Amino acid sequence: MTPRDASDANDNRWSDLDRPPLNGTALRRALVREGGLWRDVRVTPRTGSTNSDLVALATDEKADEGVVLVAEEQNAGRGRLDRQWTAPARSGLFFSVLLRPTGVPVERWGWLPLLTGVAVATALSKVAGVDTALKWPNDLLVTVGGEERKTGGILAERAGNDAVVVGIGINVTLREDELPVPGAGSLALAGATTTDRDTVLRAVLRSLEQWYEKWRAAGGDPAACGLQETYAAGCATLGRVVRAELPGGTSITGEAVAVDGDGRLVLATEEGVQQPVGAGDIVHLRPA
Repeated sequence: MTPRDASDANDNRWSDLDRPPLNGTALRRALVREGGLWRDVRVTPRTGSTNSDLVALATDEKADEGVVLVAEEQNAGRGRLDRQWTAPARSGLFFSVLLRPTGVPVERWGWLPLLTGVAVATALSKVAGVDTALKWPNDLLVTVGGEERKTGGILAERAGNDAVVVGIGINVTLREDELPVPGAGSLALAGATTTDRDTVLRAVLRSLEQWYEKWRAAGGDPAACGLQETYAAGCATLGRVVRAELPGGTSITGEAVAVDGDGRLVLATEEGVQQPVGAGDIVHLRPA
């Protein structure tokens, strides 16, 4: 199941001149190198979900680590809890990467979404001049008109016993009248110095490669490779009073005081209990 490369498609590629298509050949030339992480970069005009496609590729065809699948448009993109992620064609970056973190204990694989958040935030700051904060566990926040808005999200899924597919969605040129919900944002609305998707994608993938290799070289130890400290420094959730809406319909309210060695968010409740949260939706209530 090899998707068509969008650079070879002829289906209204230039219907929006402000949103040119990605060039798969140029991306491969820039990112695929001997000894590097990225083995292939595939661009498809549209698909249901790049994560679903790449999970199938990993399990059915045993694809090598380092395959990147980018869609110009998704019609069944998913976030956490199977929420839909929709956006106009070529208005953002919607892509997934296949990782096989051999040598890293499975119990540390939960750091991959947080690692990806650090890599993306670092790249966006450098290449687009946009300060990007991290909302635990997987949201990317930018500031638009003095207000925090979500401009991206991350979804990690197991693919068989030895692989993880990490999906990343970033709103790049989404305009105010195209926002799916009031709390959404985009790099353009945040005043990015560039909204060239080719430039942004290259920067994000290079940053992800650097952080992933550091983490893997440390055996997945988030403290030893600096990941835990860097994530905490960029996490907008820490130091705030939040409500954690947990699986099963329960919730916990408290001050977010730390991200522990397992990547869990630690809440200090009013009862004086420190409660680690491993999964759930986090609602920022107010500053601590």
